[in-house]
Amino acid sequence: MNEAPFKGPFGKYASWLETIVATIVEWVAACLVLACIGILFSGVVGRYVLNSPLVWSDELASILFLWLAMIGSVIALKRGEHMRMTAWISKLSDQKKMYFESTGLLACLLYLAIILRPAYHFAIDELIVTTPSLEISNLWRAAALPSGVILMMFFCLFRLARIATLKMMLLSIASLSVVFAIFYICSPAFLGLGKYNLLIFFVGVAGFSIFAGVPIAFAFGLGTVAYLGLSTHMPISVVIGRMDEAMSHMVLLAVPLFVFLGLLMEMTGMARAMIAFLASLLGHVRGGLSYVLVGAMYLVSGISGSKAADMAAIAPALFPEMKKTTPPGELVALLAATGAQTETIPPSLVLITIGSVTGVSIAALFTGGMLPALILAFILCILVWWRNRHVQIAQVARPKPAEVFKLCLVAFPALALPFVIRAAVVEGVATATEVSTIGIVYGVICGVLIYRQFDIKRIVPMLIDTASLSGAILLIIGAATGMAWGLTQSGFSQVVAQIMTDLNGGPHTFLFISIIVFVILGSVLEGIPAIVLFGPLLFPVARQLGINEVHYSMVVILSMGIGLFAPPLGVGYYAACAIGKVNPDEGVKPIIGYLVALVIGTLIVAFVPWISTGFLS
Repeated sequence: MNEAPFKGPFGKYASWLETIVATIVEWVAACLVLACIGILFSGVVGRYVLNSPLVWSDELASILFLWLAMIGSVIALKRGEHMRMTAWISKLSDQKKMYFESTGLLACLLYLAIILRPAYHFAIDELIVTTPSLEISNLWRAAALPSGVILMMFFCLFRLARIATLKMMLLSIASLSVVFAIFYICSPAFLGLGKYNLLIFFVGVAGFSIFAGVPIAFAFGLGTVAYLGLSTHMPISVVIGRMDEAMSHMVLLAVPLFVFLGLLMEMTGMARAMIAFLASLLGHVRGGLSYVLVGAMYLVSGISGSKAADMAAIAPALFPEMKKTTPPGELVALLAATGAQTETIPPSLVLITIGSVTGVSIAALFTGGMLPALILAFILCILVWWRNRHVQIAQVARPKPAEVFKLCLVAFPALALPFVIRAAVVEGVATATEVSTIGIVYGVICGVLIYRQFDIKRIVPMLIDTASLSGAILLIIGAATGMAWGLTQSGFSQVVAQIMTDLNGGPHTFLFISIIVFVILGSVLEGIPAIVLFGPLLFPVARQLGINEVHYSMVVILSMGIGLFAPPLGVGYYAACAIGKVNPDEGVKPIIGYLVALVIGTLIVAFVPWISTGFLS
């Protein structure tokens, strides 16, 4: 990315300082990714091969993971790779664009300045906590939060110096100061507004920030700290605790590891071999690789326990070839839609969470989840056919069977990877988090011994790219978790549950309202927090109305999946854009059709209970 040079007499020294710090940060990030891979794979070898478990491996990986998330966020900020909506500001004049760019960076700087002190105190409080396995101070882990905040502030200032003139900076500072002063003066009034503050801060502040071009994670964060600081008596430090909890969750460690696995497949030639074979089968069909994307997401979904990790395992292999014939916005829209479609496929963490908080049989949920996802996949394929029905492919010759067979043999090691990964989880060789390291080792072996493509010089840049992309995704998840906590503390969940309990329209009305409510909840809470909050409240109501609990679970999960991947608030949509390296603006229009298809599929599942319960004993 070409960056504007620093201006003024100290520009040379500023550029030198930025380069030194950025280089150090990038090398640290590369080492962190490599260390996480090595530690988790060592845990698999120690437990399964040597029958001598490394009891400290998960704990050390968790510590390094929080550092990786924060350092990756720093690199993403330095590179300008945090997800943001620019549909509106991109239409403005250059001068107005500069104003919104500088104001957006100052808004990021304001958020970071607000949370710096709580992050520091959070880390200091962890000094007296000792980790159970390594028996070291938890400060080693918690220090990642203030360290990452300070480094992001550092690069915020440097990016601001590159893109804005002094006059524009002063204008942006004045604008933010006026807005801040107005909200601060009105804070006594906010205290008496109760739940109306949710509209002001989570819709108003966060929503306006998103459309003004502020990166999504920082927009969510600004809405949350403004809500807590101006309309409640709760300390802002609770946001840091929620961020820490979300960004160091071991399941999410699969995200950077699957991102790296995708880059590794591209570098070793595995992706090209796989695409060549699939193209030989479906290349003569309109939208052929789009069908492959839908099927591939169905195949790998649930392996990692994270939708972002599932997408990261598939998109890098398919997107380079698909972008030759399909607009990037269409690709990322389909990727997001398939992420929502596969929410019910076991071993889904959401299914496990529903079983644990509601008492529904997890085995029954696993059995009931396969067919609903297949129904939605079929509907998405119908839409793919409709959108590609006029694509001209007359020049694509159908390959001979012998050529297809040859390409199949070449691609077999690559095609076997998803099955190797799933088998490792099902057979208990590795956990959902560790299994990505088996895929990485498998990819290295295939690249070196079978495909003979392994450029050692590309490893470090790949590790840095992995950290940057993962940091951008994880910071959004951390900020969204803080926002979800603010929503729950407001009593929002109890109000929604009471309204739904008071409905008098019977089971069909209850299911229909549940779809609407959980689509909205999915866009702001994500699956697991929403289930923990609303599951114990609403499942007894469904039971009283005679709705099968497995059936209701499928309706709830699919509805939340739609919300999770629906812009402008759906975190999953921005994760899909980040993984596909596509500007979120490009996918907004194409995804509308896919969301409509998903809603139709969810309604079919809701009003045809056999789809969820037909295979239950």
